[in-house]
Amino acid sequence: MYVLELGGQDDEFAACEAASAATGVELLAPGIARAATVTERVSTLAYTHRANELVGTTDADVASARALLSAAPMDREGTVAVRARTVRETADISTQQAERELGQVLVDRGFAVDLDDPDHELRATFSGGVCALGWTAVESVRDYGTRRPTDRPFFQPGSMDPLLARALVNIAGAREGTTVLDPMCGTGGVLIEAALVGARPLGADAQDKMVRGAARNLARYAPDADAATVRGDATHLPLADDTIDGVVFDAPYGRQSKIANLDLDDLVSGALAEAHRVASRAVVVGDRSWAGEARNAGWNVEDEFERRVHRSLTRYVVVLSD
Repeated sequence: MYVLELGGQDDEFAACEAASAATGVELLAPGIARAATVTERVSTLAYTHRANELVGTTDADVASARALLSAAPMDREGTVAVRARTVRETADISTQQAERELGQVLVDRGFAVDLDDPDHELRATFSGGVCALGWTAVESVRDYGTRRPTDRPFFQPGSMDPLLARALVNIAGAREGTTVLDPMCGTGGVLIEAALVGARPLGADAQDKMVRGAARNLARYAPDADAATVRGDATHLPLADDTIDGVVFDAPYGRQSKIANLDLDDLVSGALAEAHRVASRAVVVGDRSWAGEARNAGWNVEDEFERRVHRSLTRYVVVLSD
């Protein structure tokens, strides 16, 4: 059993992404979830910081955590360090006291402490009325700041941030050996994140400048990827049936599409129908929910999320399966 330390403010969305790298994911308390098994793909998750091999859960106070650790079996050797944290100020705990007292338990049980480079790290996460103790098993790679949209060779306002793009491709099933399509690829943010988790990214866009710009960005951040970007119509893709593993796209915002003067409803409905033809899984984002149009195109709606970007923009994420 494992405990997942979640990031962001939307635990349901984080848990949905975590399910791409773990089994039996269920929320335990604010900012933490339990999982039956995990894989090394936890290292690619955007909204999970780490997976810890679960020692156990108890009440959210230092005395209870100390008692739990004292009674727990120890099947490891080497040096240790203890890290304690509270989630979103939901527990009134002194993390320094927790680290000191839990560390003393480990010392009393024969471990040497190494705060700089320990062989094992014990994590004590206090959230609400719960404390979860676990040994760090897999940590996610937090390098998203190196790929800010404004720092890319090609930038356009409204580009999706890499953290959200990574979560979307993970939810769509991106991993080594899969192919992920963005039929409205824009500057290529989704394609970059798909490539970086090992998937083959395919991008299409109705505008030449976007196709060229996405290719430039891919060359910068994923130069070895087996990627392709082409000018194309998201409603008439040059792809055979069932040739794509996952589709992700950010639908145009506003009442009318500026692309080919298409009505926005027709554009997104057509894109959803094409996505259903070529793939068995998709994630669509927009400034409104496209769940109804997705059902009309033959999709099953697995999940829906609302993600507030700022006062005037909320993104709606719809997760779809065949």
